[in-house]
Amino acid sequence: MERIYMDHAATSPMHAEVIEEMTAVMKETFGNPSSIHSFGRSARHLVDQARTKIARSLKADYNEIIFTSGGTEADNLAITGTVHANASRGKHIITTQIEHHAVLHTCRHLEEQGFEVTYLPVDESGRISLGDLEHALRQDTILVTVMYGNNEVGTIQPIREIGQLLKDHDAYFHTDAVQAFGLMDIDVNELGVDMLSVSGHKINGPKGVGFLYCGQNVNLQPGTFGGEQERKRRAGTENVPAIAGLGKAVELAQQSLDEKSAMYEGFKELFRKTLMEKNVEFDENSSLEHGLPHVLNLSFPGTDVESMLMNLDMAGIAVSSGSACTAGSIEPSHVLVAMFGNESGRTRDSIRFSFGLGNTEAQIEQAATEVAKVVGRLVS
Repeated sequence: MERIYMDHAATSPMHAEVIEEMTAVMKETFGNPSSIHSFGRSARHLVDQARTKIARSLKADYNEIIFTSGGTEADNLAITGTVHANASRGKHIITTQIEHHAVLHTCRHLEEQGFEVTYLPVDESGRISLGDLEHALRQDTILVTVMYGNNEVGTIQPIREIGQLLKDHDAYFHTDAVQAFGLMDIDVNELGVDMLSVSGHKINGPKGVGFLYCGQNVNLQPGTFGGEQERKRRAGTENVPAIAGLGKAVELAQQSLDEKSAMYEGFKELFRKTLMEKNVEFDENSSLEHGLPHVLNLSFPGTDVESMLMNLDMAGIAVSSGSACTAGSIEPSHVLVAMFGNESGRTRDSIRFSFGLGNTEAQIEQAATEVAKVVGRLVS
């Protein structure tokens, strides 16, 4: 039985060229990038190369890239780093109800420290209202953090329009672009964002590494102390092999940006078409107009998440949901609750399919066929 991986929004397989790059670095370059001798300079050169590639991919400046351990740390650094550094100007933060927990839990922690957070609602497509954001803005708002594309349903937020709205406001603008980077053409200057988070393992790079784009205008308090690395913004000896791998993953992603996006959109259409041909009843949980190309979140009335996941796994199909299964109980996805309400059946019967490196049209058809079989058994 062929096992089919369709959970790329959770993590992605490393690209063969990334593995080759990292293996060569681990074999040949072990120096500390902060050392001034030749071994250190060789390591520093690799870090500089990766930083240059990443900055170029965003139309950013070389000095505006901060390497982190991943998207979670990048989100944490952006949020806590700016609000603590700018608390004298205000203590109000604006975010959304559907953010990744790296953002939501950080905001809740800050509330315990005396900061005030406004959590913007979303409509049934998962989009916020610009009017709601404008209404929530206050003179003491110091940070707005809105994710670029949602990790569960794929909805893309109006980032460029938010940037325009904040153009004449003193609040910093951060976006979690972990799911969007590598599939969307991102220019931080056109978007008007001050900070942007990315994780390596979502773009066929290594786990444990990511970066934060942080504009030179941002007053940022470091998240760690003990060294001068990353221009004193993130102390700690750099993970040179991982950073080199991240740089390679970014380079490869930029080379195939349009091709991958078109292919994944085709996968989504083929998946839907196959389900319809097999008379499977389903609803799509996202914005049909504003959606990431690789994420397809579907509701299957009459089923439940736990049974679907178990049956699909036994059929060799690896997918996921936004729900947490604990001791046999289901905690509904906070994203779907925000979109449809706590009583909606969609919070209990929705599955996320996400496409990526290695997937083929044949796999998409096979996976959809297996889904049809499982749904048929569960609703009969």
